[in-house]
Amino acid sequence: MGTGSTLPPIVRLACLEELLGHARANSLWPLTFGLACCAIEMMSAAGPRFDLDRFGAGVFRATPRQADVMIVAGTVTTKMAPTVVRLYNQMPAPKWVIAMGNCAISGGPFSLDFNYSVIEGVASLVPVDVMVPGCPPRPEALIEAFLKLEEKLTGKRRFPEAPRVPLEK
Repeated sequence: MGTGSTLPPIVRLACLEELLGHARANSLWPLTFGLACCAIEMMSAAGPRFDLDRFGAGVFRATPRQADVMIVAGTVTTKMAPTVVRLYNQMPAPKWVIAMGNCAISGGPFSLDFNYSVIEGVASLVPVDVMVPGCPPRPEALIEAFLKLEEKLTGKRRFPEAPRVPLEK
């Protein structure tokens, strides 16, 4: 080969932030924190049928100091709100929050005028990165939330989105 030939680079140097985002996206450690019936679906997503571990998020941590993702799964009451905020503050930065279920997003069927004990959305307490609608949402929806969080961290999607099926009338 002559001096004028161009060879493909053997080593590709990437931006450090891009490299850190990729490492964070593939090793998300959620906090073991279930509040209501959505927690059963969260546990099911981590089980062998759905296997959340193949997406790099199967290591549920029992302490907030070792976790970087808080999944608020269920109804947040006014009595539980200070605990949610305390656990969020104890998590090391960078940290992310997934609101799982209608109760965590908006109070669900419990957001009534006379019901003073339910917080209408955990976003009023902590910043929420991904919301998973449903009552209760399926484990596949939680897996999709982790893929959306990965996409937010890396700027690209690891797996292609499923094709949308139009609803028939």
